Amino acid sequence: MKTADFDFHLPDDHIALRPAEPRDSARLLVVRQEGLEDRIIRDLPDFLRPGDALVFNDTRVIPARLSGLRERPNPGIGGGEGETLTVEVEATLHHRDAPDVWSAFMKPGKRIKDGDRVRFGLMTDGACDLGRLDATVTGKGDDGLVTLKFDLSGPALDDAIRDVGVMPLPPYIAAKRPEDDRDRSDYQTVFAEHDGSVAAPTAGLHFTPALLEAIRTKGVSTHAVTLHVGAGTFLPVKADDTADHKMHSEWGEVSQETADALNAVHADGGRIVCVGTTSLRLLESATGEDGVVKPFHGDTAIFITPGYRFRAVDVLMTNFHLPKSTLFMLVSAFAGMDVMKAAYAHAVADGYRFYSYGDGSLLFRRPAA
Repeated sequence: MKTADFDFHLPDDHIALRPAEPRDSARLLVVRQEGLEDRIIRDLPDFLRPGDALVFNDTRVIPARLSGLRERPNPGIGGGEGETLTVEVEATLHHRDAPDVWSAFMKPGKRIKDGDRVRFGLMTDGACDLGRLDATVTGKGDDGLVTLKFDLSGPALDDAIRDVGVMPLPPYIAAKRPEDDRDRSDYQTVFAEHDGSVAAPTAGLHFTPALLEAIRTKGVSTHAVTLHVGAGTFLPVKADDTADHKMHSEWGEVSQETADALNAVHADGGRIVCVGTTSLRLLESATGEDGVVKPFHGDTAIFITPGYRFRAVDVLMTNFHLPKSTLFMLVSAFAGMDVMKAAYAHAVADGYRFYSYGDGSLLFRRPAA
């Protein structure tokens, strides 16, 4: 399919820079095949049935945006070493490859070379005095990812990243305002447990303890899966044809206990309701052609576009996504392209707030042809 088929106009003032307060007061657009309904997040239990299963992503966002200096010896006259050349750089961590290795997107990426030393944190001008974290560039891929081997490893590296890094706000927010202390809590879900994401599973940002209690009181079970969201989630689709787009992999886990519970829900006639595209992509990766959810532990790079046959998920709660993004392609596959174009046109016209801190939608899967 053509990437241009997934384009739409979004006025700049529809991009939310802060979440709604309280979280469950955000708007909720209910999208069914037969029409649209304007509600609020707090009404979610009205659309769930006893015996349904709500599945959320319990990943926790780490402060994955690091600023520092790239250092490289400057050859002096006659081939000897002169002064060290330094350039300010920024890295957004993407995927942990080893206890001391991360792949990352770096700016300015074209100037980065194998063997470069990067000193994150302590800047020469004193702009950042939280500490220092050093790494060596050990690889540079065609997909824009740079491999960083840090001088620290394991928990010590985790602690240093927490000290040196800042919350990796999406570019459409970071371009309008700087990260601040409030984002440390705003950009984290109430069920965040396992460190590893560099982007929030944003549909989960709407939940409060009171909403979760109301859902459980309705007779709906809740289950956690883990998908560590990578920075690739913010990248636009640059290929003219969706078939030419390459997804970046992300690490996820579905436990045996959760797989068994979700299979039992379907066997008893209940529905699997995913909170966010991250939990949906992971469950679809873990589910076979027979519709049976299996335990999963590893990377997934699943790319869902119209024509995909969903195996596990019946209902999806998700925020509003970017034009021509892989996530808008996913929701178009789930509910139908014409349905989603109508839903987004309504959302724009009615002033819904878009993207990570914006409002939500509740999508019911399009019946199989």
